[in-house]
Amino acid sequence: MEQEITDLIGVLSSREIEKRHEAEDRIVGMGEEAVLPLIEVLMEDETDDMRWYAARILARIGEPAIRPLIMTMIVEQDPRFRRYAAAALGSMGEAAAEPLIEAFATEDKELRGFVSLALCRIGEPALAPLKRLSKEGDETMRSCASLTLWKMGEEGIKDLVETFDEDENI
Repeated sequence: MEQEITDLIGVLSSREIEKRHEAEDRIVGMGEEAVLPLIEVLMEDETDDMRWYAARILARIGEPAIRPLIMTMIVEQDPRFRRYAAAALGSMGEAAAEPLIEAFATEDKELRGFVSLALCRIGEPALAPLKRLSKEGDETMRSCASLTLWKMGEEGIKDLVETFDEDENI
């Protein structure tokens, strides 16, 4: 199956969009088996088109890709990789929210920024865990949660203000 995945990944650079979409669908169908080869594309490919396709496929694979993507973001410091990985994670929605929030515990400020961007992309499903963290985590994690809520705009700011109001009523 490894060679088949490699061959299908190669098809993603085809000039024919139908072939690219067919290869994408087949890779998604392979699920967890395709996660690590796709992460390698995110890390090593020089073209943004291939990185975009890899991120899109990882997002479609969903939950089996969450932990491997986050773990690779921790060790791989290339901002281009992290940007595409964060986009994939943000597109996965609610399933990625808690694992991303756990990644706020890192000492790596840049990684925390990419985590925040992914959570902003997730949007509403990330609000409740961020609100909880803004009250319960250590100082760094509370700060990350509050800043992320702020970046989320109107809905996040509403939750952030509610958190401050609840603290005053204690």
